[in-house]
Amino acid sequence: MYALVDCNNFYASCERVFNPNLRSKPIAILSNNDGCVISRSDEAKALNLPMGAPIFKWEGFCKENNIHVLSSNYPLYGDMSNRVMTILEQFTPDVEVYSIDEAFVQFKGFNGYDFNDYGNQIRQRILKWTGIPTCVGIAPTKALSKVANKIARKFPNETNGVYVIDSEEKRIKALKWIKLEAVWGIGRGLQKRLKAKGCKTALDFVELPDAWVRKNFSITEWKLKKDLEGISKLELDEFQTKRAIATTRSFEYTFSDIENIKERISTFATSCAEKLRKQGSSCHIIYVMLRSDRHKKGMEQHRVSKAVNLPYPTNSSLIISNCAVESVVSIFKEGIKYKRAGVIVMGLVPTNNYQLHLFERENPKHKPLMGTIDKLNAKYENYKIKLGNQDLKRTWKMRQERLSPRYTTNINDIIKVT
Repeated sequence: MYALVDCNNFYASCERVFNPNLRSKPIAILSNNDGCVISRSDEAKALNLPMGAPIFKWEGFCKENNIHVLSSNYPLYGDMSNRVMTILEQFTPDVEVYSIDEAFVQFKGFNGYDFNDYGNQIRQRILKWTGIPTCVGIAPTKALSKVANKIARKFPNETNGVYVIDSEEKRIKALKWIKLEAVWGIGRGLQKRLKAKGCKTALDFVELPDAWVRKNFSITEWKLKKDLEGISKLELDEFQTKRAIATTRSFEYTFSDIENIKERISTFATSCAEKLRKQGSSCHIIYVMLRSDRHKKGMEQHRVSKAVNLPYPTNSSLIISNCAVESVVSIFKEGIKYKRAGVIVMGLVPTNNYQLHLFERENPKHKPLMGTIDKLNAKYENYKIKLGNQDLKRTWKMRQERLSPRYTTNINDIIKVT
């Protein structure tokens, strides 16, 4: 059996844990740089605040309806997510973190268990230990556990937040209920093709002949169909080494001076290098991109990028940062107001197994230096050790004018009881 554990309105729920005054109040969480709405509480949804609403257009609506608008507090959300996932590992070792607010878990050898009771135990422990409300869907396959979770979320009073598909009758009833567009793994393109075939619900999709699905779609769609039939074909994902690593961000404000952009690029490059070392990889190619603000139609636009091939693979922050900064200087154009930049490292190879260059190699001092920096940053957190051309006070510069305190990750923001 599989379970999908999903945190309800996760960002809003995290804010409510430390600010009880927000409970039962409409809440909207904004994207990077306080751009648009990316998360809403049920109360905000009931007021018809749309997902993705640009806040500058909906500011008046939020004030009229007393919607509490907050900046994204990613350090808080990330820490709370880690706490939830750690709790899940107490119930089974087989956990696949699917996103910041949901995870699949597999129950191997749990024969004879009362899964409804077990799901309630999971839900109650997470709520008691973190304050985050969840819904739990349990079924014989991953795809069906997604369907069960949607039922638990849609009918909280009837299910108490937990729904188990443990019979053929329940499976058929659930597939009849869920619309095609709500099925996990069926995107817009696939929806159009299936609706042209007369499919409106998940059950319609499942009842299509296997041979027709295999002929007209890929193996992925066939596996999804079998999963919805109750035949497990989608296993828990194992960790896979990334083939490319990217760090791209929008700036807090538009920058037209090269010094600010160089500092941002150095920070992005250093972040990529740290991710490389974490997964034991080195890169052969550094790709740098620079973008003007496409929303400012009356201003001159400039979208440019540059790739640099390295003579030897590296994961040194010093080398990657220097190459990235040199690249952005060469593509920078005076008079342009830039809004976004990024660094992507590609051509990844294992750090302990790659082809050596006959004449060039990395400075041997870099490897122990990077290892020491990583250990110190892991110990003291908040990236205390940085390169000299980085801003020592901030890692990500974003407009966050409605930011709540970092209750769990900053000693200065911890709640004080007097």
